[in-house]
Amino acid sequence: MTEIRKKKKNLFERFANWATVATGSSGAFIIAFTIIIIWGVTGPLFHYSDTWQLVINTGTTIVTFLMVFLIQKSQNKDSKAIHLKLNELLASHQGASNRMVDIEDITEKELDQLHKFYVELSELAEEEDDITCTHSIDAAKENHTSKLNSYKTKPHYINARNQGKKSN
Repeated sequence: MTEIRKKKKNLFERFANWATVATGSSGAFIIAFTIIIIWGVTGPLFHYSDTWQLVINTGTTIVTFLMVFLIQKSQNKDSKAIHLKLNELLASHQGASNRMVDIEDITEKELDQLHKFYVELSELAEEEDDITCTHSIDAAKENHTSKLNSYKTKPHYINARNQGKKSN
């Protein structure tokens, strides 16, 4: 499975993944720190000239410019993965609203309206006398049993169970 994933990634994605891991390491920090120390120590040698200052300014500007794109790519990928995981949780939970799937594509105004709705729900929950009344272990077990019993009657569950018995 890992080999298949590696083959599907293009050259830039493989490089970006490698560079993200490499630049986020302790070794990369030590190298960058060492470069700054060497640059600082060579200041008297070059009489703190404009060229001496330009070298570090140019180097750090180039590295920063490239890292912005690398970091953005990494964040985009992580964000997409998190959204997909959350969408899977929403889609699989019986009590969750499927309208929340792909919610990141709605407008800022619509997000604000939903936020107000959940703030109101939170305020109602705070009015409860006992925090465990709606979040107890018993309620969680009951919810799990209810979901499991519901799934056992669905064709995809029955087919999966039958397939598992055939392969044994």
